[in-house]
Amino acid sequence: MKKALKYLLILIVFQSYGQELNLPVYTQYLADNDFVVSPTFAGIGNNFRTRLNGLTQWVGIKNAPENQAIYMDVRMAYRSGVGVSAYNDSNGNTRQQGIKLSFAHHLTLDYKSEQYLSFGISYNINTFRIAIENFNTNYENPSIDPSVTNDRSIANHNFDVGALYRFKDFWLSANANNIVPKDIDKFSAIEPNSLLNLQFYTGYTIDTSNDYVLEPSAFIQYFTSDGRSSTDLNIKYKKYNRDNDFYWFGASYRFLNDQVMQPLNIGPMVGFQKSFLYIAYAYQVTLNDLTNYNTGTHAVTVGFNLLQSLSDCPCTKGKMERSNKLFQ
Repeated sequence: MKKALKYLLILIVFQSYGQELNLPVYTQYLADNDFVVSPTFAGIGNNFRTRLNGLTQWVGIKNAPENQAIYMDVRMAYRSGVGVSAYNDSNGNTRQQGIKLSFAHHLTLDYKSEQYLSFGISYNINTFRIAIENFNTNYENPSIDPSVTNDRSIANHNFDVGALYRFKDFWLSANANNIVPKDIDKFSAIEPNSLLNLQFYTGYTIDTSNDYVLEPSAFIQYFTSDGRSSTDLNIKYKKYNRDNDFYWFGASYRFLNDQVMQPLNIGPMVGFQKSFLYIAYAYQVTLNDLTNYNTGTHAVTVGFNLLQSLSDCPCTKGKMERSNKLFQ
């Protein structure tokens, strides 16, 4: 039991620093929503795209992390896009909320070879507080710590910047999150004031036939404050019908980059799109001693693809183009 609690503490610390002042990245971006990863994807595709995501981590463990988020993006004119995302996150007795406002501009490097370059920027505002309303007295703790006199709430403003290169069905994005140092006046001096988080996302869409698509991808996160980094290796398989609806299934494997053969979590994913409606589900299991104390992590995504309109610029086309319709 002590060993399990040790693992739980390590994972909660990793999760807390990883999430603080960031939109937490699990596998939401694999629900056909690359905008989760970078503002550079805003406006790529032919729809006003909305994704609602709910995630419950380590089901069965009390006060385990939970997250709810919404992501929306749409093209502006022919070469630009805007987006907004917001989240609510709870982790034990900590509470975080945040919102991002994003803008992207897309350029054509070479029309014949289908090379495109995009730039994006986001403005972020995040709040962080301690849920002191949960600090109730009991037999073992008859009084509340007198040093906890308020919820220690703090608001931070920050920016993300990114670039995206696409060559036919290949893509590579690089993103720097939280480029401005964080204000930590109200917290302990041992807390890092830099939460710069570098993210790299790459993949390739393989059109195996007129109806089947294979999509391998990789997502890398690197925290400059302490050198932690992790990688997701993903694979998705899609099948389209004659109406351009589709279903898909896949899997994701996440590991720390100094422990490649010791995954943090692994799990399957499924989803489908029918007309304007999109639904996806992802399951992850943590592969360590905590497996005996929880039933895994569950994420549900519900989305809507509305206001379809094609752009005259190929620099905003989505990953797949079928029957004169563009898909992200």
